[in-house]
Amino acid sequence: MPPTAWLHDSRTDCWSVLTTITIKNYLKLIEAAHASQGSINGQRDVLQTTTAKRIRERMVRDITQGAVLPPVVIGAVVSKQKFKTYPMEEVTAPNGFLTKNSLANLSIIDGMQRTASYIEASKLAPEILEWEIRVEFWLARSVRALVYRMLVLNTGQVPWTLSRQLSVVYKPLLEEIKESVPQIDRIFTPDEPGKRIGSAQFSSDALVELYIAFSLRKTTVDTKEALSEEFSRLDFVENLSDQAFQEQFYEALKMMTNLDIAFEKYSTGPARYQKGRHVFDGQPARIGFIVAIALHALGRPGLDKNPVDRDKIIKELAKYCAALVSKISKYSVTKMGDFLKLDILAEVLARRSTQVGRFERNVFFEAFKVLIDEKFDLPNLEPCWRAA
Repeated sequence: MPPTAWLHDSRTDCWSVLTTITIKNYLKLIEAAHASQGSINGQRDVLQTTTAKRIRERMVRDITQGAVLPPVVIGAVVSKQKFKTYPMEEVTAPNGFLTKNSLANLSIIDGMQRTASYIEASKLAPEILEWEIRVEFWLARSVRALVYRMLVLNTGQVPWTLSRQLSVVYKPLLEEIKESVPQIDRIFTPDEPGKRIGSAQFSSDALVELYIAFSLRKTTVDTKEALSEEFSRLDFVENLSDQAFQEQFYEALKMMTNLDIAFEKYSTGPARYQKGRHVFDGQPARIGFIVAIALHALGRPGLDKNPVDRDKIIKELAKYCAALVSKISKYSVTKMGDFLKLDILAEVLARRSTQVGRFERNVFFEAFKVLIDEKFDLPNLEPCWRAA
């Protein structure tokens, strides 16, 4: 096997590794990486338009006739220890420069259509499985760098939805969240479904939406819409270009989770907003909190704060939140109820019967803006609930 070619991307602190492997080994690599999802189609869908099908059919014929296609680009998040060993020019196989965990969490960040064509071509002409193709690996220490690289690579191509964009690095993102926010007790995924029965439990889809909302600083994030609005794309790329962005999101998630855990102490009944845990049971409150933090720390879209100020503000908010959590964690159940004022929250949310989701997100966004403005120092949450 030919040697690998290593190039360091100092912009995102990634390693680009170009290597050559057989189609058979490439398909095995991808199949193993996505065995838990059933197939590689769990990432970016194979395009089904008439034009796309004709182009793919042409690509399949070209492959069987010996055409050489541009390299497929694979992303992998590796440990800091492994990253320090790069470059490894003498290593030729992916399992030599990737760990077992990284191999199980690979992401196709460019080349989904080519991969589908290789699969179809191998069914028509099995002999091509022994032919060699070029594959480029992007090796990063943080999922942030992969998301940034993915968005830049796919600019100008067929628009992806935000959720589909992030589904490419779905598993690495969730793994990084687990590692960076240990307060989270459980993450429900399509492969490991479940129902929230306690604090610090969230679905993977909810966490991905929070990630999008934090970057775009919008409470009305429609993950089904295509990422075709250039301003949204630019905002996302701009935030990802800041190396501290990822840690700032995790810090905001920690604050929310710590409050969620503290609120759980209060419990009176099964009805909605009769338990402290109910505050963050729904996505509107989570989105409201995360976006309020993001706007305060990152600045409004188009009026972004500089990286130094962002970091300083996030740390200050974390300190204020920690002080509040420390204080209310010592409250008795009765005193916690007096602090939460859930009866007032229930009354406020009962005012609106149409566009409930949008209304509730706005209520919680305005509520948590008050909490932030008051540096998390309030005798109770009534001023928050009455702010909307």
